[in-house]
Amino acid sequence: MAIFLNSDSKVIVQGMTGSEGRKHTQRMMNAGTRIVGGVTPGKGGQVVEFQRGGAPVFSSVSEAMAATGANVTVIFVPAKFTLSAVAEAIEAGIPLAVVITEGVPVKDTAEFFALSQSSSTRLIGPNCPGLISPGQSNAGIIPADITKAGRIGLVSKSGTLTYQMMYELRDFGISTAVGIGGDPIIGTTHIDALQAFQEDPETDAIVMIGEIGGDAEERAAEYIAANVTKPVVGYVAGFTAPEGKTMGHAGAIVSGSSGTAAAKKEALEAADVKVGKTPSETAALMREIMTKL
Repeated sequence: MAIFLNSDSKVIVQGMTGSEGRKHTQRMMNAGTRIVGGVTPGKGGQVVEFQRGGAPVFSSVSEAMAATGANVTVIFVPAKFTLSAVAEAIEAGIPLAVVITEGVPVKDTAEFFALSQSSSTRLIGPNCPGLISPGQSNAGIIPADITKAGRIGLVSKSGTLTYQMMYELRDFGISTAVGIGGDPIIGTTHIDALQAFQEDPETDAIVMIGEIGGDAEERAAEYIAANVTKPVVGYVAGFTAPEGKTMGHAGAIVSGSSGTAAAKKEALEAADVKVGKTPSETAALMREIMTKL
């Protein structure tokens, strides 16, 4: 089992004919992802050659879905085209849209987020590394060779911390790692992933990585206390961030005591979540839990 993405997932890549799309399509193929085609308006009928064979290009997401049965799209398009690309995917009714692009204007994200709320499409991102179910499928830019399949679920705002945690827990392995992104508005949240991991019979424990800014981690703590019975370990990036300054992700801004790492740590610990002071300490806490299960 895995959440959101598995070996049956049929993946298309919007922007596959561009340099980034082509590069990461090859990487996803190498990881075993079932890439069934790509989408670039006006280039339908072309075929892009990869090491593992050619992939057809379609002019629209709906056309690609009709021809291939695709149920996942990974979006590698410039920020100025992201709104139209995501809107097209949502209107086509694709079940999962993974938006890798960074620098998407918040007003554009708000618009396609609103569209998704009245649709059957699950959004992940934007400004995220995507998600991976090791040994099954990889949709995005997460390195596929730093861990193995296992029974730990991972949800993270930070791409690089996703990779570090996967590597540090490689002896136990990951069921699915979901990089949700750190922009002010995102699709899938910590709570969405926590719910899915709680319901996944092959995920035994969960690592949740947050960061300063906003109240997503506090809301996740409330959800964990009320709904999650599996052990959860947490890490909050930004303990040394200066107050009132935007740090890294656009959503990581602290005002007064709201959104601080200390406040988030306190909320998580009140929900019986063990919180590490560093990523390595967080991994060690999870290793203790897995050893006892």
